[in-house]
Amino acid sequence: MSSTTIPVAGPETASGSDLSEVRDWIALLKPRVLTLVVFTGLIGLLVAPGHIHPVLGLTAVLCITIGAGAAGALNMWYDRDIDAVMRRTQRRPIPAGRIAPNAALGFGVVLSVTSVAMMGLATNWVAAGWLAFSILFYVVVYTAWLKRRTSQNIVIGGAAGAFPPIIGWAAVTGDVTLVPWLLFTIVFAWTPPHFWALSLWAHGDYARAGVPMLPVVKGARETRKQILIYTVVLAVAGLAPWFVGFAGLPYAAVAVALGGGFLYHAIRTWREEQDETGRSLVQDAAARRTFAYSLMYLFILFGALAIDRLVLA
Repeated sequence: MSSTTIPVAGPETASGSDLSEVRDWIALLKPRVLTLVVFTGLIGLLVAPGHIHPVLGLTAVLCITIGAGAAGALNMWYDRDIDAVMRRTQRRPIPAGRIAPNAALGFGVVLSVTSVAMMGLATNWVAAGWLAFSILFYVVVYTAWLKRRTSQNIVIGGAAGAFPPIIGWAAVTGDVTLVPWLLFTIVFAWTPPHFWALSLWAHGDYARAGVPMLPVVKGARETRKQILIYTVVLAVAGLAPWFVGFAGLPYAAVAVALGGGFLYHAIRTWREEQDETGRSLVQDAAARRTFAYSLMYLFILFGALAIDRLVLA
């Protein structure tokens, strides 16, 4: 008499499945983007004048994290159609069918409301208001309005990612003065060369999805020129905290060095070997290095500001 063995999911299998599902929900929050957003928000909080209890400070940073993650989830919900046709994004949880769109929408809305309410109750409603505005700006202005309509989507929409220093500052002070707006300007000027460097080698994905990123609409040559122009603006903006007396010479030295490095990479990108249309003949090697440098740039610059204010002042 033969017997048939029926496989039963053991604890290890169930645990692995649960862990995979958790990873999918975390992926909705765009954790790689979150890192930089949370860091700039934390620096805004640390360099703000005044005092905030460490527990409330950590709560404020948590609220920025949740709010930014909520915006990422709502972005993935809205963009699920174009994510499905882009190689870079087609394995995201929604287009891959691992999370239902309505579930992602509910997840993003709940996290948005929770983050804003927590921020208001833990710190103040000025910070909560800016957090709410940043979420709405990213989801409504950038994702739903600009991204599919104009090649300037990143320029205008980039403001959404520049709000965290303002939110962190407001969590401590209850107001928004000149300095947090200067920090906003740095991130705002950083966003175009950062994303356009990425879009130079991902232009095929954007073209297939019908997203009018600058390389798709204006071509690679114009994109390279715009990267250089915005990098010059960024190099000047990076010195703004020193210009107004908020930061000292150590910060200024770091800002000059970092700005010079960014300009070097932008010039290399501009002069990279190209065909007659401006397309790279070496797989956008310089643009890829510019993109990698841009990530390091913002971390080091904001870190230098915190050290200048908290350690060297």
